[in-house]
Amino acid sequence: MAQRMEKETAMSKVDISLTPDEAVVLFEFVRRFSDSEILTIADQAEVRALWNLCCVFEKSGVPWAGDDWSETVRQGRDRLRDKN
Repeated sequence: MAQRMEKETAMSKVDISLTPDEAVVLFEFVRRFSDSEILTIADQAEVRALWNLCCVFEKSGVPWAGDDWSETVRQGRDRLRDKN
């Protein structure tokens, strides 16, 4: 399973849809983290937008909770990590 996910992830993309309100709230959340390197919830709407985003991921058809989820996460992190 993990090997299949690695191959699929390297060759494909996951498209997600957000409402304009979700996009604005999530952008502000990420921008604030980018500026401060501190993850904090500034408004309950951020919690709702994050929950909604989680639902969007779950509905995307990607096998998020595969046989070896920790290995899938490790591989994703390895691919995204800055190369030294």
